[in-house]
Amino acid sequence: MQAQALARALNAIAKSPQFSYQKARAAARGDANVDWPRTKSLNADFNADVDGCESFVMRDGSVCEWMPGRYVYVAKAG
Repeated sequence: MQAQALARALNAIAKSPQFSYQKARAAARGDANVDWPRTKSLNADFNADVDGCESFVMRDGSVCEWMPGRYVYVAKAG
């Protein structure tokens, strides 16, 4: 599942005090497995003030999902 590798990478930077959704998005842009059209669709109603961070859809259909209450990313099968 491609989302596992991205979740590990994003969780490593999420521990930084300066972590933001912009930094998460920039890190995800470095992963060639992110399906950007599907990610954009998933986050169509994204609001940084409410949601915190975006979730990312991978090419294999798995999702690297932001869990706002836990402040971590988790990988979910698609």
